[in-house]
Amino acid sequence: MRIIFFGTPDFAVASLEALMEAQFQVVAVVTAPDKPAGRGQQIQASPVKLYAEKHQLPILQPIKLKDPEFLEELKSYQADLQVIVAFRMLPEAVWNMPPLGTFNLHASLLPNYRGAAPIHWAVINGEEETGVTTFFLQHEIDTGDLLFQEKEPIYPTDTTGDLYERLMKKGAKLVVKTAQAIQDKNVHPSPQVLTGDMKPAPKLHRATGEVHWSKPGKEIINLVRGMHPFPGSHTTFQGKNCKLIRVEFHPEVIPDLGIGVWDSDQKTYLRVGCADGYIQILEWQMEGKKRMPIAEFLRGYSFIL
Repeated sequence: MRIIFFGTPDFAVASLEALMEAQFQVVAVVTAPDKPAGRGQQIQASPVKLYAEKHQLPILQPIKLKDPEFLEELKSYQADLQVIVAFRMLPEAVWNMPPLGTFNLHASLLPNYRGAAPIHWAVINGEEETGVTTFFLQHEIDTGDLLFQEKEPIYPTDTTGDLYERLMKKGAKLVVKTAQAIQDKNVHPSPQVLTGDMKPAPKLHRATGEVHWSKPGKEIINLVRGMHPFPGSHTTFQGKNCKLIRVEFHPEVIPDLGIGVWDSDQKTYLRVGCADGYIQILEWQMEGKKRMPIAEFLRGYSFIL
């Protein structure tokens, strides 16, 4: 079975590596074009491209997925199956090309958390369970018939980074399981069943990570967990933007520590009132400064509250 793999970030590398280690015949890799990144804006290749280069796999980097030259090149590899992990939306001319179809790995238990940021939103919303799903591609994004699912608990201290690592590994195993089942003609696709309480996973924006101190403490904690380590939650302190790394909720209402009111002994703690108690900042990164524990920050920062 000839496979073409589509993917870009580290999350996708794990699945590509798993297919290679399982001795599947990956005949080409499709990934994003090289682009400037980092402070120096140096041109960088995607993690998937770097892996493909190391293993001498043919690499395609189309700017436009409907480009006739790209479609002809893709067709020339005569793939039986296409596997998609963390890649942009495909046109029908691409996903409908191979005879055995095209399947996608999604980091949620579909149909819940369809969209671009399923891991983040599951943590932000305080879910206790999520998982990974493989499904055949159809016209609308994340709507195709389900193939396999695996569940994964979300622990109270999990950040998106923690969950990302576990789902990346679990997803890679599921990709291999799905490819093997398709090769063995042992799949039974089932349509997604929608209910009224389905939650979306839209693209994250800067405003998504802004902390509103009028919210309950648990919601604030979940937001900080869900936005860490990327792209980060943030607040404004004395006119400066601060990225929150670790925070703690105390369900204790302190007189004079109202919603959005800051308090500190200027030595060991910095806290701010929320709807049902207060949030204690344990670690953050102030604009223009390095990431640091709050006690270290307080030692070098003079202010009047």
